[in-house]
Order: sequence, then structure tokens, then C-alpha cells
Amino acid sequence: MRIPLDYYRILGLPLAASEEQLRQAYSDRIVQLPRREYSITAISSRKQLIEEAYVVLSDSKERSRYDQIYLAHAYDPDRAAHTSGLENRAENNSRNHDVQSLSIEIAPEELVGALLLLQELGEYELVLKLGRPYLVNKNGVGVKVGSHRSGEEYSASPELSDIILTVALACLELGREQWQQNHYENAAISLETGEELLMREGIFPSVQSEIAADLCKLRPYRILELLALPQEKTKERRQGLELLQNILEERGGIDGAGNDQSGLNIDDFLRFIQQLRNHLTVTEQHKLFEAESKRPSAVATYLAVYALIARGFTQRQPALIRQAKQMLIRLGKRQDVHLEQSLCALLLGQTEEATRVLELSQEYEALAIIREKSQDSPDLLPGLCLYCEQWLQQEVFPHFRDLVRKQASLKDYFADAQVQAYLEALPTDSQTTHEWSAINNQPLTPPPINSPRYHNHNHATTRPINHTPDPELAEPVSREVPESGHFSLPRWHTSPRPNGSQTPEMPGEHSPTAEVVAKGNHQHMNVPTQTTAPGQLQKRKRRKPTAANNRGVGEYRPSQSRPRRTFAHSLDAKTRLVWMVFLSLGGLLVFWLLVSTAFGWLNNLFFPRPSLQGEPLAIELSQPPISIPDPNSEPEVAEGILTNAIAQEVIQTWLSTKAAALGPNHEINRLDQILTGSALSQWRLIVQQDIKDSRYRTYEHDLKVEFVNQIPSVADNAVVEATVKEVTQFFELGQNKKSSQERLRVRYDLIRKEGTWRIQGMSVVQNLGVSQ
Repeated sequence: MRIPLDYYRILGLPLAASEEQLRQAYSDRIVQLPRREYSITAISSRKQLIEEAYVVLSDSKERSRYDQIYLAHAYDPDRAAHTSGLENRAENNSRNHDVQSLSIEIAPEELVGALLLLQELGEYELVLKLGRPYLVNKNGVGVKVGSHRSGEEYSASPELSDIILTVALACLELGREQWQQNHYENAAISLETGEELLMREGIFPSVQSEIAADLCKLRPYRILELLALPQEKTKERRQGLELLQNILEERGGIDGAGNDQSGLNIDDFLRFIQQLRNHLTVTEQHKLFEAESKRPSAVATYLAVYALIARGFTQRQPALIRQAKQMLIRLGKRQDVHLEQSLCALLLGQTEEATRVLELSQEYEALAIIREKSQDSPDLLPGLCLYCEQWLQQEVFPHFRDLVRKQASLKDYFADAQVQAYLEALPTDSQTTHEWSAINNQPLTPPPINSPRYHNHNHATTRPINHTPDPELAEPVSREVPESGHFSLPRWHTSPRPNGSQTPEMPGEHSPTAEVVAKGNHQHMNVPTQTTAPGQLQKRKRRKPTAANNRGVGEYRPSQSRPRRTFAHSLDAKTRLVWMVFLSLGGLLVFWLLVSTAFGWLNNLFFPRPSLQGEPLAIELSQPPISIPDPNSEPEVAEGILTNAIAQEVIQTWLSTKAAALGPNHEINRLDQILTGSALSQWRLIVQQDIKDSRYRTYEHDLKVEFVNQIPSVADNAVVEATVKEVTQFFELGQNKKSSQERLRVRYDLIRKEGTWRIQGMSVVQNLGVSQ
């Protein structure tokens, strides 16, 4: 069979590579080893193809003929095909190369080696195309991919397990590549294909775990992609909701401490939920967060309240608003939610209760705006109506994908016949009023750490009048996938509230309301001075309510003779209480200082401390107090995670050791200090060959570690990928023959032995350019 490979790609060389570069590339490719899961058969097959490429290119005549056909293909593929056919008929070679597609002919037993080379070159789709049909039709027997095979089948065909492993790894790498390209569902399909293949075969559990870990980290991205689809794609969006439900079950709720293997902590997951809300409809959020609030969850309760209010207002279902009001009662035992309670009472037509609860709120900015808009009224009802409309329009509706363009009008809401019928039948909720009174008499306590009003001092913007417990994210999900797989999301901003609790911020939205709060209380909220609802209220106040009249907010106005507790009176009482607390604390502090001073004086008088005896330590600035290790000594690696700094030191040690071993002194024994296994034996052979040929080299290296991959379950093994720039001077018989410069991306397989990291294998992942 033919494989689309050419000899230059196999060795990772350009067409103009010199003989020395050819030998160096061959030596490097031979010592590079694939993953440890591969068998000796697969490694030997790969080595055989590399040796064949080296044999053809190292022979000047064969290389000249190959270069002619190679260049003919590059400039005239049709002529190259004709030339290749004539030469193949003229010479009866054991190995023909079809240069029209730059392919080589291989035996069936060499397929696994060719697939390995293609995978190292990043040709993952080609690996799947060539490998999967081979699994189905091996030796002409129809074997279904993924069907469980017995041990006898693997013994009879040892390369079969290597081909399965190569196909699974190609699925893994293809999925990661699609993940980086923001094609999350395609990435999931690729990863699931590889995982299913290995699970049904029952082999390579370590690779299965690696694929499963990537699938778990990919789930939040898949959920966002699926739920962002148009609402007509119900099947895909339902799949996204199912994935979200699975994550919530594994975490134990929105603010749960369970591990869903996604890499998101509680704060990151709250940001993820907030970003997710913009892709959900009001009905979907109502169903989701109402179920989550029963765990119980303070965050889910807040989100359910806003979903209930939004759905109740837009769908003209006051019963849902009443349900939100009952949920706010539970939240009021810990946090100041009087403003939200007041708005719910207003939407239920309970205007007297709305103004009474509003005065208990400590949202001073909102109260100032409401009072300003109610200057010509005996109560706060006109300002509260204006504020309610703007609150719905700016703080509630934008969080629902089907309500973004919805307009909030209290006039239309109360004019609806269904709303009027419900409000007329709504009984006086005296029990709720008593519950609120009992709650208001209790001191408010700060919210728990996992509540939506979670405290974070890293804020740079001022919160608008927003009482939603979860802020609008400042930016979308980051499209760059880090090596660790962690979910990159915007920060969670909060600002302190007057009573000591914390409320999230809304960064980045420069609405008129946000500008008002940012500039202080001297600015006025940019809202119309007149709306239909307040005028209608004033007009209906003079009418006698009749059954024929359309009922509105004005019919529920409180009596004007009711004594009202003013805000100034309550503020004076609070100021006096604060001064009394401060004076009491000051007195206690002075008393404690006096007592501690007297106790210390008596203690020194009766129990004097021993004086310092002997000579003081001789510490000089010119001499270090402790010995500093030799920079050329072997690095000491502590037990635990292999960090980028430690990996940088290990790889740098190898490069300096390589320069010493292949240098003029040929310090071959230094290889034992950094290499192990097959890498050690291969490099020893290279150094011995250079000594025999009277050759040596000098190096200049520039190193950059790209990432470190260390599986926690196998802590003594790690994989490091680094970019190495290597400038080489070649000397033979003491004469400088040539020089080369290469820039490679190299993968190093590290193993920890007796507390020291050593390199047991290395491979070139990508040749980033060669200049001579």
C-alpha cells in the first residue's frame, strides 16, 4: 500500500539540507521514541522507515534522482507523474516512490510505523483515514471497529493494538486541535470516538483517562456553544441543558463543592453560570434555577427570583411574582433584599406595603433617586414606579435572550385583564407582613462565602443600581485554551454595601444609571420626568373605585393620614447608636492598654528576662550566611509537581551536557547524570562515533519551555515540550567544516529517579526552520 510521505518529511529536513544536517537529523530521529504504550514492533517499524529515508538521501546518485522528481512534482505534477512512471519501469527497485503524490510504497506490517510518522507530523485526519479501514478489513476479515477482541487476536497480530492506539491518539490530538479552533462540538466528537474505541477494546486505560479528562474540561465550552444556537435547534440546545444538569449534579449545585473534573472553582463556575444566562430564555432559567434553589442554594434562589419576576411581568402572571416575593422572605433572613421585596409588592398592587418595606432598605443610592422623583408627592410611589420600570428594563431583561428587546411598561401591565382579575382576588397578605416585620428586627449577617454577594476587592468600576446577585460579565469566554485546560472567564466584581454585606458589581456597562452612581448622589438619574403610570395614579386617586373602572396601581395607594417614619429620623437614631458603639470600644481599648502596660511592668520587675550571653553571630555583607550551591551542579528537584522553572533547569542541564559530550573534550560520562534508558545508550553511541571519526561540535542554545504535562496519578513521569534554537559549529580533524542553525519544537519524556529528573526519551515535534 502507498502512504503519502516523502523522505524529507520523514527526517524533518528541507530540500537543501547538507550531509551533516542529514546525519544529525537521522541521529535525532533514531533516538526519539514514541509514547511508552507502543510495542517494540511499532518502534522497529518506524525506525525502519527512517533508516530507509536516510539510505536514499545519503546516496548522492539516489538523492539527485529523487530531488529531480521532487522538484518536478513541486512545479509540474503532471510531468512528474510521467517521469516517475518511466523511471519506475526502467528500474526494478525494491521500494518505489510515487512522486505524483509524494508517496512511498510500504508493506502491510510497516503500516503502524508509517502511521506513527504521520501522527508526529500532525496529519491526524490522514491517520484516521488510513488506520480505521485497516482495523475493519484486517486480512480480509470483516472486524467491526470497537468490537472486543480476544487476547489470541492481539497475539496473532501484535501491530493491531498499536494501530488502535495510534487511531485513538489521533482522535485525542485532533480533538485538542479543534478545541483550540473553538469548534467545541467537533472536538467532543473526536474525543468521544477515541474514548469509545479504547473502552470497547478494553486496552490502554491511561490513554482512556487522558481523553476522559479532556472531555470533562471541554463540557463548559460545549454548553455555551450549544445553548448559543438559535432556539429552533431544540435538539442541540436540549443536549446543552443535559450537559449543564450533569455538571450541576456532580458539583452538588451552583455553589456546591463537588468536583466535576472541569477545573473550575466556585468563583469561576459562578462566572460561567452568569455568562450562560445570556443564552437561556426566561422559561429555561425559571425551570433550572427554581429546581436548583431547593438544594438549597442562595445563588440559585436569587436567580430564580429574577426569572420569576421577569416571567411574571412579561407573561402577565402575577402569581409568579408572588412566588418570588415568598422566596425573598427566606433570603431576607441573611441579606438586605428590601428593595426587591418592595418592587414585588408594587407589581402585586400592594402599594402601602411597598412603600413601608422600601423605607427599611439600606440601598441609599436607590432611595435617593426614588425620593427625588417623588418630591411633589406625599409618598414614594411615583418614584418607585419610575424606578421599577428602569430596573426591569436595565437590570432584569438583559439577562434573558428572549427579553433583551422587551419594553417594560407598568401601564400595560396593570391594564391587562388577567392581571386585574388576579389582583382583585388577591387577599391581604397579613402573614407576610408580620414575617417581614420579624425579619427586619433581626440584625443582618454577612452572606456566606459562596453566596452571589461574594466579596472580592479586585474591582475597578462602580456598580450601577443593580440588585441582582450576579454581575454581568465584562467579556465573553476566552477562545484560547490553556495547557492546563482551565476555563478562562472574567473576574467577579463586588462592592461593599452599607450594612457590611457584599453585592456584585456590573463592570463595563456605561448606562446613565451607572454614571449617576459613579459620580455620586449629586447627579440625577436620567429618566423621563413624566410617564403615564404616575399621571394615571394621581388621576385615579380622586376617583372612587368601582367595578367598571380598570384597576391600576392608583387604587392601592395607602392612606395619606397614616404616620410615616421618615428616613431622616431613622438616620439620626442610627448615628447616635454608632457613636455609642465607637465610644464604648474606645473605652475598652484604653482600659486594655493600661492593664497590659501594668502587667508587663510587674512581670519584668519580679521575673526579669535572661540577658543575652556569649558572642553575637558574625554575619558579614561580603560573605553569605549559608553556602550557595555551584551553578554547574546537578539540579535538586523536590518531590511534587514538575513546574516550568524546574523543567527549564532540567532541559538546560541536558543541553549543556550535550555540548560537553559532543565538544572537543568529549565528556561522555556526564551523560549518565541527565539521561537514562534508551536515550542514554543512543547518545553514547553518537559520542563514541564522533570520537572514532575525530569530530567534535560546539553549540549555542536558546531554550523556551512551552508547557509541562504531568499526570497526578503517575507523578514520577512527565512530558515537557520546549522550543530549542541550536547553533552548531562542526569540526573535523581540528578544522571548522561548516555551521548550522536550527529551531525545533522538541518533546522530552522525563522520569524521576531517586528524587532527580532524568530524560528517558526525546522527539522532534516540529521543525520551525533551518538556516545554513
